[in-house]
Amino acid sequence: MRQRTGSADRRTVERLVAAWLAETERHDPEAAGEARDGWEQDALSDRSAQDLATWVTARVTDTGFTEDEGPYVAGPVRITPADKDTVHAWLRARGHAV
Repeated sequence: MRQRTGSADRRTVERLVAAWLAETERHDPEAAGEARDGWEQDALSDRSAQDLATWVTARVTDTGFTEDEGPYVAGPVRITPADKDTVHAWLRARGHAV
């Protein structure tokens, strides 16, 4: 298994947080504002952290299946199971229960 670098992990988290915040803004502007403030201060609330963890888990788009083996999951960003694990590890490193 390849070890990821801290900067690669950070880029993954930044890419996915941007997509999460954009989607949240469309559905719940107040929650998005709270989450954006927490993200910018490197202090996500527990609620925002759990929302991000749930969002990234639900939106894994690249499952490794070929088209005839499983469903295609459409989404605005490509999210692999490894990306999900990276976000979860990033949240845990900041004290959030994921």
